[in-house]
Amino acid sequence: MREAIGDQVRIMTDYNQALDPAEAERRARALGAFDLEWIEEPVRFDDYAGCARVRAAAPVPIQIGENCWGVHDMCKALEAGASDLFMPDAGKIGGVTGWLRAAGLAEPRGLRLSSHLYPEISAHLLAATPTRHWLEYVDWAQPVLTHPLPVTDGHVTAPDMPGIGIVWDEAAVARHAA
Repeated sequence: MREAIGDQVRIMTDYNQALDPAEAERRARALGAFDLEWIEEPVRFDDYAGCARVRAAAPVPIQIGENCWGVHDMCKALEAGASDLFMPDAGKIGGVTGWLRAAGLAEPRGLRLSSHLYPEISAHLLAATPTRHWLEYVDWAQPVLTHPLPVTDGHVTAPDMPGIGIVWDEAAVARHAA
């Protein structure tokens, strides 16, 4: 893939917890030559010691966090040295309050935070995160929103309206609910 798309495109890979630590180490070393942005969730999300083992062996940054339930799980990962990058999920980390707590843990460590899903909410959360990194963008909600999140040249612009800017297209919601 790297050869096909060139050096100007960033590539991330996600094993979605599919590997044991030994296999994850082997694959991380093999992928080191391809200038990846990160390897995401190479082992079971709560195997913090296994993640730390992979991180120590990997020439590529390790990203975890989307499956952590609350800031207490993030603390366990940080204590174990389980990742180079962290990707909280707004719904699992504890909403806005949980995200801000996660950002507070990340900032003094220089730990870059990326978002997991919910781009309409995550764009705002990342804007308030000193160590923000990547917004994971999927347009799953776009068909039922009156004002979908605009994307221009790979960047989003959070709506300039009260709250998080989500206004449901009630007719579209009704069509999809039927």
